[in-house]
Amino acid sequence: MFHFTPAELTAIALSLKVATVAALASLPLGIATGWLLARKRFFGKALVDALVHLPLVLPPVVVGYVLLVALGNNGVIGGFLMEHFGVGVAFRWTGAALASAVMGFPLMVRTIRLSIESADRRLEQAAATLGATPWRVFRSVTLPLAWPGIVAGSVLAFAKALGEFGATITFVSAIPGETQTISSAIYGLLQVPGSDAGIWRLALVAMAISLLALLVSEWLVRRQRGERAR
Repeated sequence: MFHFTPAELTAIALSLKVATVAALASLPLGIATGWLLARKRFFGKALVDALVHLPLVLPPVVVGYVLLVALGNNGVIGGFLMEHFGVGVAFRWTGAALASAVMGFPLMVRTIRLSIESADRRLEQAAATLGATPWRVFRSVTLPLAWPGIVAGSVLAFAKALGEFGATITFVSAIPGETQTISSAIYGLLQVPGSDAGIWRLALVAMAISLLALLVSEWLVRRQRGERAR
């Protein structure tokens, strides 16, 4: 039952790689967007907020198709990058990481935004009155206060990326050893009679990793709330 085949191990390793890169690569933009929505008022803020959360309500296949049209090798942006720089992400593991990052980005931003909003603004104001620049206030006050939420948001984005299927298979297909993640490997095994054992192995691994990530995220959020209550 728990004798993994080389193809299954490759899919598990690739899923972890894709999910990790997706979470880490989108983290700087996630922090910036979360801070912007939490601390700034500007015209069109509601629209920006809606666009950030749009992947949560769109069918994942639609997100994958939009990425394919925009960043495919013959796409609007992807064609330019391929022609002039030889850079392409469609049908590669980097494209899977990009699609997964897009799908997990709303969860990351929402968690980070709530964490920054819950930070005591009086501490930021006190630092500013002592002569700290806005960047130094953000770096030395806001970030440390919101750090548990930032980590929790990253973990949630990682968990979402780990289980992503619709957007990735539309954008990068399911090429064994290159773009075939746990989700697409399970889908492939569903088409093969007598593959129940392999499906269960991969499903249990995915559930175990996702459950651990969610538990870590919940622990960090509770820890942050406990510190705020002191």
